[in-house]
Formats: sequence, C-alpha cells, structure tokens
Amino acid sequence: MTTLFISDLHLSAERTDITDCFLTFMKEETTGIDALYVLGDLFEMWIGDDDDSPFHQQIKSAFRQLTDSGVPCYFIHGNRDFLVGQRFSRETGVQLLPEHSVIDLYGTPTLILHGDTLCTLDEEYQRYRKKVHNRFIQWLFFRLPLSYRQKIGNKMRSNSSMTNQEKAQDVMDVTLDEVEKIMAQYQVTAMIHGHTHRPAIHHLNVGSLPASRTVLGDWYDHGSVLVCTPGGCQLETRDFTQSP
Repeated sequence: MTTLFISDLHLSAERTDITDCFLTFMKEETTGIDALYVLGDLFEMWIGDDDDSPFHQQIKSAFRQLTDSGVPCYFIHGNRDFLVGQRFSRETGVQLLPEHSVIDLYGTPTLILHGDTLCTLDEEYQRYRKKVHNRFIQWLFFRLPLSYRQKIGNKMRSNSSMTNQEKAQDVMDVTLDEVEKIMAQYQVTAMIHGHTHRPAIHHLNVGSLPASRTVLGDWYDHGSVLVCTPGGCQLETRDFTQSP
C-alpha cells in the first residue's frame, strides 16, 4: 500500500532531463499504487487546455496510461498552472481538487495544498494571485489567441523570476501563524504542500496537539517524491539520467 505525492516539477519542453525523469517515474513507480497526488506547478507554464503541443500531449498521455490502469490521480493547481481545466481532466482522467483538500491518508486526516496561500508575508504575490484568479480576468484571457497567451505567459514568467530574486527568502516562505491557523480551521494535525522548494518534515503544535507539515521538493536538480505507506511517509529523490 503506497501513495505518492509530487509537486513543483515545472515541466517544459526545454528541460528534457526533468521530463525524462518524470516519464520514468510514471512508468516504473506508479504501477499498482493506491494514488498519485500532484500538488501544483506540474508545468512551468499553462496557458490553457487548448495548447495541444506535442510536449503537452506526451505528458497527458503518461497520465492517461496511469488512470486507465486503475490508479487514481489527483491534481491541485499551483501558481504556474492554475489554468489547468476540465478538458485536461477529461483527456487525462486526472481529478481536479479544490485548492485546500483534506484526504484520509491511511487513517490520518491530512490537508493537502500547493502552499502559496500560506505565504502571507509576500503581499505583492498575494495581490497578484487574487488578480489572476479572478474569473472575469480569466474569461478575458481565454478569449485571446493562443499565440498572444503564450507571449503573455512568457512575460509573466520572466517578471516573476526577476521579482523573486529581489525578495528576501523568509518573505517567500510560509507564515507559521497561517499554517497553524489553517490546520486548526480544517481540524487536522498533518499537512502536505509544495511551492517553497524547501523539502522537509516539520513538527509543530496545533493547539495542544502535536502535528506535522511536510514540504515537497522541486525537480530542478533531481526528482523529488514523498512516499507514504501505512507505516509513515518519507521524502525521496530521483536522479536525472542526463544533463539539461
């Protein structure tokens, strides 16, 4: 009995090393597992389900093979792929979950999320997030030709990279008060998230109860997987087979 969690792969056609590692993982490690959870930023950029590039088709095919085999797969939107929609879900069999979801992880109620909502000190990002999640703005964006959306997406990605270089690391990390607040709100003592690219298992208290917060790793230098069984969870890495 095994459940796997991944996030922050930032897949793109340019990073074939990440793609190869991901496809190997999907082929060799997901057979017969209980479930696979993808907690956001699967893609470096997603501008709409109508982007049918050969690269996207390759990734969708890997998910389709998994779900066709009977393994359930769940996806929570990240800050890079919040526009993944129902067409992607239909084509892959991947089930889209709310941004904050509680699952039963072998008897432990566990809150799973991407993690960007926990970074409340990054006020600039939170304002940006509120804007791009506005349904009307998204409706307008989807009315633009695909080529325009690609240019906008590339520009936003470039601006984000430059802005993040200027921010203090603690600003871009989670706020512990927010972590404790949301865990108390959902009445859980276990949380799993990504986004911060700082893999670790943190121990804390929620009220008077001991709790844990597991942070998933990114896939920039190697693959990163959280492997959970009824006996517990362990963060593991996967080596790339080639250089970028």
